[in-house]
Order: sequence, then C-alpha cells, then structure tokens
Amino acid sequence: MTVESVKPAPPEVPELLEPPVAGGRIPLLGHGWKLVRDPLAFMAQLRDHGEVVRLRLGPKTVYAVTAPALTGAVALSPDYIIAGPLWESLEGLLGKEGVATANGPTHRRQRRIIQPAFRLDAIPGYGPIIEEEVHALTERWRHGGTIDCTSEAFRVAVRIAARCLLRGDFMDERAERLCVALATVFRGMYRRMVVPAGPLYRLPLPANREFDRALADLHLLVDEIVAERRASGQKPDDLLTALLEATDENGEPIGEQEIHDQVVAILTPGSETVASTIMSLLQVLTEHPEHTDKVCAEVESVTGGRPVAFDDVRALTHTNNVLVETLRLWPAVWILTRRAVTDTELGGYRIPAGADIIYSPYAIQRDPRSYARNEEFDPDRWLPERSKDVPKFAMSPFSVGNRKCPSDHFSMALLSLFTAAVATRYRFELVSGSYDTTRVGITLHPHRLMLRPIPR
Repeated sequence: MTVESVKPAPPEVPELLEPPVAGGRIPLLGHGWKLVRDPLAFMAQLRDHGEVVRLRLGPKTVYAVTAPALTGAVALSPDYIIAGPLWESLEGLLGKEGVATANGPTHRRQRRIIQPAFRLDAIPGYGPIIEEEVHALTERWRHGGTIDCTSEAFRVAVRIAARCLLRGDFMDERAERLCVALATVFRGMYRRMVVPAGPLYRLPLPANREFDRALADLHLLVDEIVAERRASGQKPDDLLTALLEATDENGEPIGEQEIHDQVVAILTPGSETVASTIMSLLQVLTEHPEHTDKVCAEVESVTGGRPVAFDDVRALTHTNNVLVETLRLWPAVWILTRRAVTDTELGGYRIPAGADIIYSPYAIQRDPRSYARNEEFDPDRWLPERSKDVPKFAMSPFSVGNRKCPSDHFSMALLSLFTAAVATRYRFELVSGSYDTTRVGITLHPHRLMLRPIPR
C-alpha cells in the first residue's frame, strides 16, 4: 500500500442551495406590482423569508439580500459590479461613462479625478460658501409665509453643489428647472426599474412624453454648464476644470461624453440625495420639536449666540446624531442593485453569473434584529456607548467599499450645518396643503411638505 493510497479524502463541499422565492408574485409583473404599490413594506418583510430570496421583476429573476453582513459582502466583493435594474433605469440620466455607472479601470480613473475635491482637507475650503447659502436660506424664511420644502431643498442643494464643485453662479431659475425635471425623471426611472416593460415606455403616451422632456432638459442644463465654462476661458481650481483637463489611460483628453456624464453625476444624483435628506430633516424637526429645541440649545452653548459656522459642526454632537438618525430612518438612496460577474456563493446560496442583486438600506437600517425600538426616532442611539451595539453594515447610507459615495464627508458637513442653522432660527408647523407621507422613487423623501417657520 502506498502513502498516497491512505490519504484522507478531501472534505465534502456542501451543496449550495437555491434561495427561496418570495410569495405574492402575479403573472407577467411578478413581484414588481408589490414594489410599485408598497415598496418599503415589501422590502422590509423579505428578511422573514430568508437572508437571500428570489424575486421576479417582469421577466427577470432578481436576488434580494436582506441581512447586513451579506449586503456588506456584496458591496465589498469584486464578484459584483454596478449594474442591474436600478442602474439600467438610470442610464438615460447618468449615461455609461460617469463615475456612478462605470466599472473596472474606468471607474478607478474617474475616482482619482474627482477624489481630490472631496478629501477631508479640501472640505473646509467650502465652508464659507455653505455658510453663506444656508444662512441666506434661513434669512429668506424670516419674512414668514409658507415654505415649499421641495423647492427650497433643491434650490440650496443645487446652489451649493454648483458654487463649491463647479464654481458656477447658479440662479434660482436654473435650480428650479433642475428640481422640476428631476422629480419627473426619477419617478419615471423608478417605474422602469420595477416594471421593466421596455417597449411600452417608447409609446407616445403623456407620461412618457413628460419623462422625455424632463430628461432632455436635464441634459441641456449640463451642456449649458460645460459650454459656459469653455467660453469663459477660466480655469478655477474646481472639479469641472479637473474634468476638462483630465486624460485617459493613453494620455489623451477624456471624451466629451465622459465630461458630460461626470457633470451629470455631480449635479443630479448629488443634488437629489442632499435635497431629499434636507426635506426629511425638516420633517423630523417639525415632528420632534423636543429635538429641535435640544439642537438649538447645543448650538447656542457652542456659539454663544453668534450665527453657527462651518467650523462649529464637529462640536455639535446631538445635532450630528439627529442627522444620522434621520439618515437611518429615511435614507435618500433606499434601494441598490448589483450584478454577479461570476458564479458565486452568498450566505450559503448559489448566485449564478449574470444574476441581478437587489438590497434596501431602508430595510436594513430599520431591521428589528439590528435595532431596539427600530421604528423609533432616537438620536441618542448614536452615542458611543450605544452605537457599538449596531451590527456591522447595518448602517451605511453612503454605501461602503470602492463604491462608497465620494462626497460623504462633504454632504455630512453641509447637512449638519443646515440642521444647526434652521433649528436655532425656527420652530416649524405643518400647514394645510401638505402631503407629508413618504414619496418613493429612486430616492426617498416627503411627498409634498409645506411648513410655516416660526421665529424663535
């Protein structure tokens, strides 16, 4: 008998399972009907069926991931790329050559181009602009009347993005155009994601024509920005200059389409997510006046009564916790998709190459398995002694890994300053005409929030 003949057999590899199929699908539409009717409740209950479950969206089989550890694995693994129903629905807006949708070497090069604008040591340079825009907003509210929070949130988000990153002097009219167009486009793109009936969306129906007009206006707006900069001959130290002077892997200038798509990615999803969070913050400050008063007291203890400044933000512990808790309960980006590039395993289940993955930060961040009193607004859960109990990847509103939002620190500083500034100036009342239920599209925010600011 030889030595080889007595070697132990290799351990058996357990056979991978097929994920269970979620109940409630209907012919043709599959689970898309439930995603249209009540998407938040539908995604939130999927974990009861398993940590990975199969859905049908039209003709597609989609794998829904429901556990924090597995969503983190998807976000960090090279086996999954940016693709799937969400990104396919967004291609008409974001194109295929911007940092939001590119993969591989192109994505890495694009991150290198834009990352300097969002380094931690670059963000204080934006402080004076953010202060000016936020305080101008609160000063305008001093004159009373009703605030249309959708319009106000988009205006300040667009103006800050344009002035900080594109050095553009955006007028309110242009911000208003962006606000109106984005609302139409993102609503239509969500519909195309959950009900992927491609040919139907090419029919000359009123909703399709409205969508096409809004999308065309967004792209025209971006073309105006780039053309104005080229015509000016100016080269300020900003993100748009970096794009216009960037080169590809061969040392050649990047193409016009890539420049266009990058500016779209800066202005549109960034403005949409920041504006959506501003709307949610205003709703929180209205519904929880005790926290509004606590933010006001904290700010006054730090500032001594002077207007809050950008440099004060780090000292505002409760204010920042109010923001984080708002992001937990109402993440602007509430749904994400990826695509498997190879046969792989996730949570003991087989994921075939080419499979689309879907997961919901909203559902993950409200899961009672991760959070005590999961539906309760409790900023103190982010105090150090309590936040250590939150499972890894159970709170990631800006995603993780190489797809983490590059502007996360910029956005957090902006939103913290906004929260501090408005809470020290006003309390808020809901007024007639509000429809403050949650509007679900590609992003999440109050449907129509109308408030009356009451000066302190």
